[in-house]
Amino acid sequence: MNKYLFILLLLFIANTSSAANTQRLRLHGSNTIGAALAPGLVKKWLNHKGYNIVSDKFLAKEERLIVASKADQRIEVEIHAHGSSTSFRDFAHGKTDVGMSSRPIKQKELKKLSFLGDLKSRDSEYIIALDGLPIIVHPSNPLNTLDKETVTKIFSGQITQWRQLGIKRGRIHLYARDNNSGTYDTFKSLVLSKKAPLAKSAKRFESNAILSDSVAQDPDGIGFTGLAYVRKSKVLAISDAGSKALKPNTYTVATEDYTLARRLFLYIPEKDATPLAQDFANFSATSNIADKIVTKVGFVSQRILPFKMSIDKTAPLEYRKLTEKAQRLSLNIRFRPGSVRLDNKALRDIERISRYLSQLQRKRRKIMLFGFSDSHEVAPYVSLSLSVQRADIVADSLLREHVAPYKVRGYGQQLQVASDKTNKGRYRNRRVEIWLKE
Repeated sequence: MNKYLFILLLLFIANTSSAANTQRLRLHGSNTIGAALAPGLVKKWLNHKGYNIVSDKFLAKEERLIVASKADQRIEVEIHAHGSSTSFRDFAHGKTDVGMSSRPIKQKELKKLSFLGDLKSRDSEYIIALDGLPIIVHPSNPLNTLDKETVTKIFSGQITQWRQLGIKRGRIHLYARDNNSGTYDTFKSLVLSKKAPLAKSAKRFESNAILSDSVAQDPDGIGFTGLAYVRKSKVLAISDAGSKALKPNTYTVATEDYTLARRLFLYIPEKDATPLAQDFANFSATSNIADKIVTKVGFVSQRILPFKMSIDKTAPLEYRKLTEKAQRLSLNIRFRPGSVRLDNKALRDIERISRYLSQLQRKRRKIMLFGFSDSHEVAPYVSLSLSVQRADIVADSLLREHVAPYKVRGYGQQLQVASDKTNKGRYRNRRVEIWLKE
């Protein structure tokens, strides 16, 4: 055989063998996740599987390819971060294996993608981190707090001058994410409405970082971004009707008490998800390694932390006495909308609580569960009954994990963390707090 033909044959065989041993994983969607969090998770996941990173290259704006190898095996991970909505569009066209979203899948998307199974099932929906949408202004702005109603009026253009808020500055300049952004979708659902849409004067951005830097350079600017992208801007404390003004931080976001808190999601098909997609989603949602990456990037992880908390004087007397020498854990158990079934985060949180308690000394494992409801649940006595039922459901779930609660109580519609005027506010008020008795 001609030696040149022989060399070409060897190269062909080598390339064919290499292609056969190459796997590809496609992550499409949220810029909030895809900019830094997803690449960080991907690299740690690959390392955890014994792969070495060969290259990490940007192929276009908000598009990158991470390549890793192990012996004769190779994995290529494609990350396209053009906004949460693009993840579901790409699912529909078979262009992605994992959807990154900084807001829950919408009902119309769920219906359109039903051929992939139920994307709201536990096997499809994974929460990988928590985020709180900070309302940011220029560092020199003297404003410190706003209520959510005023935030709505500002971003819908009903309030256009800083002097309307008692601030000696000029016209308010609005900064917002673009329409593909899950950050914008979340802001729109939590703050805006059909009667109060985003003002047309708002400057729109695909990138959280560029938006935040623009606000930090504009004394008349105000915007919203992801928690990891505050950078040099000033964060305002935000209140909801009847709730305390809070800034987004580790605890207020982890418990989702901060009124603009949100979850960051990965979605994979319920039917025929690739093994790589399943493995990556599970690693990102449940591993301690992933939690460390989440924290490093600047979001709030799901790692359980205890903290001391000042109790409102309006709280029930029994609640105040029970929590006087107790620590609250950095999570709330929540339920599917209109149901007493635990949501997907809560199902995994029950397992997290069990693991967390197993690491403590036995004498410190006295756990207390306090259930709450909203004021729209028929009548006060029904509201109280439902709050007790929610606490009991969590108690039963923990018992199946061999954790016996020390106290289980329900306090009805008291100590609301959000407005009861909206479905999302009522959803957040229907919760179970977790406390540790010292």
